Amino acid sequence: MANHARIVVRCFVSFVLTLKPEHIGIIFFLGMMKMQATDQKYMQKALELACLALGKTSPNPVVGAVIVKDQQIVGEGYHHKAGTPHAEVHALRQAGAMAAGATIYVSLEPCCHHGRTPPCADALIKAGIKRAVIATLDPNPLVAGKGMQKLLDAGIEVEIGVLEAEACKLNEGFFQYIKTKRPLVAIKTAMTLDGKIAAKSGDSRWITAEDTRNYVHQLRGVYDAILVGIGTVLQDDPRLNVRLENCDYSDPVRVVIDSHLEIPMYSQIVSTSRQQRSIIFCAADADQARQTRLEEAGCEVQRVNSCEGKLQLEEVLDRLGEMKLCTLLVEGGGTINAAFLENGLADKVYWFIAPKIIGGQAAPTPVEGRGFDFMKEALELESLEITRFSRDILLTGLIQK
Repeated sequence: MANHARIVVRCFVSFVLTLKPEHIGIIFFLGMMKMQATDQKYMQKALELACLALGKTSPNPVVGAVIVKDQQIVGEGYHHKAGTPHAEVHALRQAGAMAAGATIYVSLEPCCHHGRTPPCADALIKAGIKRAVIATLDPNPLVAGKGMQKLLDAGIEVEIGVLEAEACKLNEGFFQYIKTKRPLVAIKTAMTLDGKIAAKSGDSRWITAEDTRNYVHQLRGVYDAILVGIGTVLQDDPRLNVRLENCDYSDPVRVVIDSHLEIPMYSQIVSTSRQQRSIIFCAADADQARQTRLEEAGCEVQRVNSCEGKLQLEEVLDRLGEMKLCTLLVEGGGTINAAFLENGLADKVYWFIAPKIIGGQAAPTPVEGRGFDFMKEALELESLEITRFSRDILLTGLIQK
């Protein structure tokens, strides 16, 4: 056996010595391409695992992990809920002794600090992981490169940036919250082909088809909170919950902008506020007796400053951030949408377009307010995505800032 091994080595050395420098470069390049493709394959699996927890881990990020040894997955897992074991721990438990000498693929930098759970970086070192492939660093100042450095100091090979864009998008709300201490704000609206969100009578059921509306309920399930103005409450009396069969999404926190506490006590939001958290923001001078009745019904009432009769939405977002709500879906009408857009407070849009024409100058539109005077001032979208449903179209994009 030993002689056979020596013969193989001699043959390989002889082969390498016959190669020209450019041939060696090509072989090295092909090897790197193969490794890159392998890394992307397993990182994609880690991202898919992370997606299983969307809407369930806030204020923590969603994270997936895969452990590979001898080209076989020996362990995998994802972070299920804040305060529970992280993705790396689930994967290590499944891998057991097979983790020694293996490669771990993880969609976010392993933590290195003691929180509600022990540091994942320490667990990887103790398990004998040989190589760690990380999609992106964690912007949390408690981690922010320190987890990667701890692995490097322990002699673990570390690769950063595999499918980084996909990983950052997956945790865009968490990243925004960490950097600004405010939730990511996404405006969702549905309009007809001629730009109307309701008929002149106020009727808006239904602009979009059933499969589109089901997708909106999925969106509600992955956002921490959903916001409307008092006009929407008075017009539609919405429930603002997740109505999907056989799903385990939690209902979002409901947020209502209601300067004068006009929300009816019999409204669906107030009457179900003990089953689904409801926060009502009002002006500092709103009626105290109304606040007391709403709080007795189970609502939370927050007073914020106002200017010219309009609540300061910046303060609203600051308060929501203090409550550790990382993502906010705005499902209001043209007035509330305009308030967020004109003040530069919206980050993203979900714009549904239905192939219907309703017309009428009095029919409401998705964005009202004062508007911009010149086309050069118009807000533009980037990272645009187009999704087709059975009949409707969805445009998703980030607002350029």
